[in-house]
Amino acid sequence: QVQLVESGGGLVQPGGSLRLSCAASGASGSIVSINAMGWYRRAPGKQRELVASITVGGRTNYADSVKGRFTISKENAKDTVYLQMNNLKPEDTAVYYCNVGSSPASGSYYYPYDYWGQGTQVTVSS
Repeated sequence: QVQLVESGGGLVQPGGSLRLSCAASGASGSIVSINAMGWYRRAPGKQRELVASITVGGRTNYADSVKGRFTISKENAKDTVYLQMNNLKPEDTAVYYCNVGSSPASGSYYYPYDYWGQGTQVTVSS
């Protein structure tokens, strides 16, 4: 059974930075190296949205609202995916979730599998 554990959330002032981590485990081999990975978020009263995704080959894709501020990356050897968030805004406040999915090499779309972490809260407030 695939397990995803997010960490790194917290309270930060507008303009600040956070780095989220997602450690994958439970499979016989590496999860991150053979699957696309994504970060989603759910803000209060809103639907869950895809924030960033990364293909097996490392191609990345971002929601328009975070382009230029967020960076998704991964370390296959550690079976871990990261989300570096800079210049945070109050509208980035949400619970952030890690996900395993599929994506073509072009990264043109991301399809989530039903594997989710427990989420980590990010609050941007002064």
